[in-house]
Amino acid sequence: MGRTQQATDLVFEVLREMAADDAVLDELLGAARAESPVVGRLPVREGRRHVAVLLAAGLAALRRGAEPDDGDLDAATRLGADRAAQGIPLSALLGAMQASRTRALEIAIQRGRTAGLPDETLLWVLPELDRSTAALERGVINGYQAAERRLAHDRGRALRRLLRGEGATAEELGVRAEQPYHCVVATPGDRAELGCVLTTAIDGHLAGLAARPPAGPVTGVVVVAPAGTLAEAAERYPACVAALATAGEIGVHDLLDLAADVALSGQPMLAGLLTGTLLAGLRPDDEFHRELVATALAYLDHGRRLDQTAAALFVHPNTVRYRLRRLRELAGPAAEPTERMTMREAVRLWWALRQWGTWPTGTSATGEAMGLPRRPGPR
Repeated sequence: MGRTQQATDLVFEVLREMAADDAVLDELLGAARAESPVVGRLPVREGRRHVAVLLAAGLAALRRGAEPDDGDLDAATRLGADRAAQGIPLSALLGAMQASRTRALEIAIQRGRTAGLPDETLLWVLPELDRSTAALERGVINGYQAAERRLAHDRGRALRRLLRGEGATAEELGVRAEQPYHCVVATPGDRAELGCVLTTAIDGHLAGLAARPPAGPVTGVVVVAPAGTLAEAAERYPACVAALATAGEIGVHDLLDLAADVALSGQPMLAGLLTGTLLAGLRPDDEFHRELVATALAYLDHGRRLDQTAAALFVHPNTVRYRLRRLRELAGPAAEPTERMTMREAVRLWWALRQWGTWPTGTSATGEAMGLPRRPGPR
């Protein structure tokens, strides 16, 4: 038994009545919302538009006995672009579309049977409707992806303007104006690791805005500023960039934990003078000297506690004492961290020790490099 035009017309009439029935549209919308809660947060009018566009375009294609035409696909493409602009995830959109499509076929079968149409007739015609709606769904996806690419480009440009101090609105960025955001700066790598709502490549690194700091492991160096307004995120961006250069280790770093490093790194001339003055008797190409400096830094970093420093270095406390004494003999009294030194003296020495550690091996003594007289001492 072949398919007849009369059978097609009867099924079409059933579907046309469905498309004009608000109760049916609401039921299809309910199926979409149940499948994708994020879609459910859209206004009811927007949700109905979603269902009506797909159903009406599918019916038009069924009436013509052909695939959806350019006009039908244009409507689907616009719908997909709108959903991208509204921030609906594509996975949520696809889930909602498939749920409403499945429910539409179920209702069509029920209504067709009620109208006295045999199952054979429904089985001839409804698959064509399913194919038409599937083609329209592809149109929605294409529109969504094209709009997403445009939005990502435009929002990336807006983010670069914001961080460079040129200003950008929340609407241009596609973020919520009332939401506090963390400024995130990272070495080039996987953007997904950062968990940002928006990222862009700028000046050789990644920068972004995040509602919360990255939660999972990362493969690069990441610096995160405290959350604040968009203007505050822009103000904190230069400090994050400076902190990225000082962080060193792979992982997520709080900007405030690196505050001293960032502040001190902004005065390289003073750092060099301190190093050349306090540590002029040391040579970066001498492994023993580097060991002494590392021990002194550890001693300062652990609150000038012998036991904690020894545990951190996996040595005996007496070894720490010996190294600190040798540091004094080689570089002078000002190079030895002690429990009696003031906080200002401790910070000054810590800064000099950190700077000295950046001098490459195989160079002359720091003091010589700074043009200062060398103060040699016996090893």
